[in-house]
Amino acid sequence: MDEVNVVFTVTDKRGHLVKDLTQNDFRVYDDSKPAESIRSFTRETNLPLRVGLLIDASNSVRDRFKFEQEAAIEFLNQIIRMKSDEAFVIGFDTTPEVTQDFSDSTEALSHGVRMLRPGGGTAMYDAIYFACRDKLMKDKSSGATRRAIILLSDGEDNQSRVSREEAVEMAQRAEVIIYAISTNTGGQQKQHGDKVLEHFADETGGKAFFPFKIQDVSNAFSEISDELRSQYDVSYKPANFEPNGQYRKIEILADNKKYRVRARKGYYAPRQ
Repeated sequence: MDEVNVVFTVTDKRGHLVKDLTQNDFRVYDDSKPAESIRSFTRETNLPLRVGLLIDASNSVRDRFKFEQEAAIEFLNQIIRMKSDEAFVIGFDTTPEVTQDFSDSTEALSHGVRMLRPGGGTAMYDAIYFACRDKLMKDKSSGATRRAIILLSDGEDNQSRVSREEAVEMAQRAEVIIYAISTNTGGQQKQHGDKVLEHFADETGGKAFFPFKIQDVSNAFSEISDELRSQYDVSYKPANFEPNGQYRKIEILADNKKYRVRARKGYYAPRQ
């Protein structure tokens, strides 16, 4: 493997998506050195999606749970295209539970969301790790797909067996973008859990949303839905690549300083 594939998003200063750039508008750095060559560059609007919807069903989110379930169902109805996209639903408290496996049926997926009942502690890192390793990484689709996790949680974890960094690393290995929607109702004050959600999003090229009002949850879902259909995809050959299992940093910069690129922060080189 001497080719690295990165999906990324570009926004302007106002946070609006920029969808019409070309390969010449970017510079790609790997391990702080310019990429040796760009193998392919595409504006990806129609890649089939593989989406894991991870919903925190621990005691701490009880009061907003019903509304979040409905917003999640609305999102699935909007985004999943039959015979192209597939999603699965995992509820997690002390353990992750798959209430609906990969499916392109919004009816089956909605049922999976409605089956969730809040209660118990929170093992969020375990749920992310499991969704990446056992679901998204094992997806046997032929051809390219876009893998994403939509995480609804307050970001607090008190039960996981894996650490936060192990969960991040597994997401990077599985090439999964994580979008987080915070269920904290603390208003302006960011909670500790919010910073955790931000960390997962930043490391994987996703975004964290902090809805102040319950209605904003739906807006966050529709923003994610737009973004998943307006990304770029670049494959490049790194300079001085060594298959030594080491972590390598990725940086993609737009020539236009007004644009901001969001991509995963890095990857682990395979071992020989």
